Amino acid sequence: MDVLYLFAMHLGAALAWIAFVVPVLPLEFTTTCRLGNNTDHVEGPVKIVPHQDTTSGYSECIAVHVWMKAEDFCNSPVIKIELTKKLHSFWDTSLRPRWRECKKRGRGKKNCVFCMNSGQFPCSTPHHQWELVHDCVQAKARRTLTVTYSTRKANYSVNYTVPDPKPDFNLSLSQSSKSIIVTVEPGKNVFVRWCYKNAVMCMSDSKQMIIYPDQTPSVVLNLEYLLPCVCVQVYYTYTDANRHEKCLLQNKSLIDVGDVWRSANVTQFESRFTWSSQCPGSDLNISASLCWKLSEHLYIPILDSTLEKKNGPTLTFNTSAVDKHPQMCVQFSLQGSHKISCLFKADEPSWGVYIGPGCQSIVVHLTSSAPAKFSAQLCVLTEEGCVPSRETHTVTVQGNTETSVNIPLHSLAKKPCVQVWQSDPALQGRRILCLDTTHYRRGLYAAAALIFAAIVVFLGIFIHRLTKKGVTGWLYIQRPLLLVCSSDQLAHVSAVCALASILQEELGATVHTALWTQSSQEQSETVAGVADLGPLPWLYGQWEAVCKGHGQVLMFWSPEAKKMYEKWREKRGGYSKTDTAAGKESVQFCPDEDCHLQKEPSTVIELVFMAALACLEGALQGSRGKRAAIVYFQGLGHSRDIPKAFRGVPRYCLPHDFRGLIQELVDIRQLSKTGKYGWPCWPTLLSKVLSIWLARQLTQKLRTLLPQAQSVKKKSNKKHSMLRHGTVTMESRQTFISSFTD
Repeated sequence: MDVLYLFAMHLGAALAWIAFVVPVLPLEFTTTCRLGNNTDHVEGPVKIVPHQDTTSGYSECIAVHVWMKAEDFCNSPVIKIELTKKLHSFWDTSLRPRWRECKKRGRGKKNCVFCMNSGQFPCSTPHHQWELVHDCVQAKARRTLTVTYSTRKANYSVNYTVPDPKPDFNLSLSQSSKSIIVTVEPGKNVFVRWCYKNAVMCMSDSKQMIIYPDQTPSVVLNLEYLLPCVCVQVYYTYTDANRHEKCLLQNKSLIDVGDVWRSANVTQFESRFTWSSQCPGSDLNISASLCWKLSEHLYIPILDSTLEKKNGPTLTFNTSAVDKHPQMCVQFSLQGSHKISCLFKADEPSWGVYIGPGCQSIVVHLTSSAPAKFSAQLCVLTEEGCVPSRETHTVTVQGNTETSVNIPLHSLAKKPCVQVWQSDPALQGRRILCLDTTHYRRGLYAAAALIFAAIVVFLGIFIHRLTKKGVTGWLYIQRPLLLVCSSDQLAHVSAVCALASILQEELGATVHTALWTQSSQEQSETVAGVADLGPLPWLYGQWEAVCKGHGQVLMFWSPEAKKMYEKWREKRGGYSKTDTAAGKESVQFCPDEDCHLQKEPSTVIELVFMAALACLEGALQGSRGKRAAIVYFQGLGHSRDIPKAFRGVPRYCLPHDFRGLIQELVDIRQLSKTGKYGWPCWPTLLSKVLSIWLARQLTQKLRTLLPQAQSVKKKSNKKHSMLRHGTVTMESRQTFISSFTD
């Protein structure tokens, strides 16, 4: 030993020698021991200096610096370097600094470092400190380097974990397009992908996309389903890079429950079925209950039929005690949304039931392959299910036999339904059956069709008779009418004649007017005309006859009527016999059979109208003024021309008030009593409506005639002069008649 020591002193240099006997070393490294600088060491005897190295994944080359006092060499110092990941040790070594030359003490068991400076022994320099440098320990991300320096008097330990950096990013969700926009921070290139996170890992079939932050820092990820467990992972492009994961919808309400149903998978077993989705089932508050398929698109929830559930990544529901029937279905519920699956279509039911109508009851027929008890109960269909409405009826059915039970019906206001279930041994689920009322609806449809056909036939007959027989076939005036003209103006006379024609020809009225009265030679033996009696006696007789027949007197007012009224007021002392005779002798008629124009019409019209004024005044004094009405034509007269003494008399402006005039003249009650055409039970309302409709038709016809009468008003002066002098020729008379006839 002394020989070796002297040899080292003559070299005059510090020699360092490390002998490692370990199975695997991370990389080649060197360890040196030298006399340190007192200013280098500040905190503790151990210092770790990492250097980044991303040649293969993320790793660091870590340098270890240990400062030792000279006296520590006399206390058997040991430096231990250990590299671990969690609790697993990847590599460790122990360094033993020596002031003497290291000797081998077994392969792979001890490592020593030979420290010497200018021939000085470390123990002989108490005011100096020595620095041992282990230049590189190669460590990957997430691994921990532990350096322990121990002597007989003290122990020091330092830990360092290699970081695993991950990129930062932001997310933006687009619900309508089911996509997520990923935006990363400036820096290195990164990979991005979306996945569904379960209890173990984040699974997805999506391909990773690369983002170049210096060029395009954003990318759009299109999702298959928008589920609460969808996450986005962003990580660097080197091998085994740490993945930064964000779950945007985690711990939030579902945006689209429909995606949960579309991504779910139901697997049926003998006594259970499982429900699985991309997300763990335990994270979703899903419940399952039974419902009954009443028709193709109508499912009735069964009350209190929630199935027992076992939570886990895959939900398991127990169906060992469920009444398995092709119409028995399972309704899954989540946040108010429902999904129905009929899982028992292939199962053979152990019992059967059908219903039929009874005497104020529903008869339930039951069959079973094994003895069991069954219960039946009336119920009312609602959105929540079939709500029980009456007591429960229970019956025992023997194996392979049919048993019936009557369920009384207390009310037929609602559609009767019955829910039937096996009560012992109890099975979960109830079958809902409702009476088929299709044949009843068919009877109602047939009755409605017959009624519709009858209405069509009635309308056809109505239209046919209305077309064939005209207005008088339906509405007619039985009471006599007396029309008193007040002006000899051609337009006024034409309008009165047009109205008289409509009343007589269309409504079958018996019309009396001085304009239509024929000469004594053309009158029948029983009817006396104006020429036979004179204007005043004829008027008085007609007035009395109309009153006895409960008829109506229509006095046609005009501006000339106002002048005659004032003249009559002056002469209201009465007419002399000479005036009567003179009037009688002065009357002459035209031989036309429809309308006769007097050679001196002003004399006849004036005398007849003044006599009518006297009769009207007497009727008003005797409270019989309802038998008379005042009529004036629009454009040929005005209501202000009517004296105040006659304001209480009903008045009509034609053609505006023609409908009211017809309704006043037509005797609707008499129409209902006579029962013409074989319908004695016609209601008054129908006749009223019919009169309104026909009045509109006749009003339109009158409107077409009045413009013709008004068009000849311009020629009235000339024709009026001709009428006064009795020079009306046959041609002018025909022209006059054609001006107001159809």
